Amino acid sequence: MIRNIISRRTMLRGLGAAISLPWLEAMSPSRLAFGMPCASGVSGVSVPPVRMAFLYVPNGIHMPDWTPQTLGTEYELPPILNEFGKFKSDFNVLSGLTLNGARALGDGGGDHARSVAAFLTGSHPRKTDGADILNGISVDQLAADRIGRATRLASLELGTESSSQSGQCDSGYSCAYVSNLSWRTPTSPVAKEVDPAMAFDRLFSGTDTSLTPAERERRNRIRKSILDHVAEEARSLHRALGANDKRKLDEYLHGVREIEQRIIQADKLRHDDSVTKDLARPEGVPREYSEHVKLLLDMLVLAFQTDSTRISTFMFANAGSNRSYQEIDIAEGHHELSHHGNSAKKQERISQINRHHARLFSYFLDKMKSIREGDGTLLDHSMIVYGCGISDGNQHNHDDLPIILAGRGGGSITTGRHLKFDNETPLTNLYVAMLNRMGIPEKQFGDSTGALTGIE
Repeated sequence: MIRNIISRRTMLRGLGAAISLPWLEAMSPSRLAFGMPCASGVSGVSVPPVRMAFLYVPNGIHMPDWTPQTLGTEYELPPILNEFGKFKSDFNVLSGLTLNGARALGDGGGDHARSVAAFLTGSHPRKTDGADILNGISVDQLAADRIGRATRLASLELGTESSSQSGQCDSGYSCAYVSNLSWRTPTSPVAKEVDPAMAFDRLFSGTDTSLTPAERERRNRIRKSILDHVAEEARSLHRALGANDKRKLDEYLHGVREIEQRIIQADKLRHDDSVTKDLARPEGVPREYSEHVKLLLDMLVLAFQTDSTRISTFMFANAGSNRSYQEIDIAEGHHELSHHGNSAKKQERISQINRHHARLFSYFLDKMKSIREGDGTLLDHSMIVYGCGISDGNQHNHDDLPIILAGRGGGSITTGRHLKFDNETPLTNLYVAMLNRMGIPEKQFGDSTGALTGIE
């Protein structure tokens, strides 16, 4: 076993590249204490940090295929939840929560724009498609402001469709509301990264993210794997570690290599005219939606695993997205189908899209749970919100929202249950409870009435 304690900020370096390390036993002066609510544990004991992530799906959910019929631990999984049902003991279904800021409140249409703008802020955005946008600070950015200095990246914003800062997108609402989940200030949304290669470069310092696509392509043609640059330091560290840490380091470096190869392969497909000549694609994005989502979620897992950040957001698509899902044989647009008018055929197709997203969420949970950390897993030390700011897409209602809370928050959350809260309980009450578990002693956020109880 290594004699000297390794700092959590230790990085493998070489030729301008740098790789953060995952959590290793050698980073703790004594046995890791699982179950602490935050990273600042008791004296002499190093505790894995608690992370938070928010994963947003657009256009509502087919609620009959989402909501369990009974409460507690013995509920039966409905079709959508069954897609990640093998993790039933690792998440709670939270019914009854409301996003009042997404309601019209006298402003008429624009439920899709408001559903995203209010989802993490709890605010009612100003209805405008001009430069005078006004929303609220989002919970992830409040957390980033309070604890972001503890990590290299204060937060990480990801998504499959680009962010906009202007233009009209939904019934007189700015595209800034439709395409941005995170808000640093009431007037400053935080743009998300949609290119997995650029997200990869952000995670591994020493790379220049300001390069143009052409410059990045030339650099990628001549550079070897980032792992080749840090190989000597990796071998030196490996020799000094104990058996468990050697295994963790090997698994982690293998994962980085595998992701790097997938990014390269996606880039080759994107530039293969025989494959893409008839497709209009955004530059730098994998051709297939599922691979795009998985690569971005892999970036999120890497960011948490290396403690590069403890706060992240991810959008499966922008609000009101009319993306078709040819990979599951659905040619109609998602938004179009969400206005189902009680058509059984359209509702079934909406449910199919919901289940498709749920399978991708299952992929993410599987990655998080597979990574051992202390006496638990990366998922155990996280709080993952998955859901939407609209319940039924046809009604555009913002009460009884479809919300999943996965992970045990470092041992402070009891999972495996379906919980039902009183009608009109603010969704932001959940965020107050999550902030508290991050060591941020807020009593109120957005339109909250206090911290959500019952998840302990």
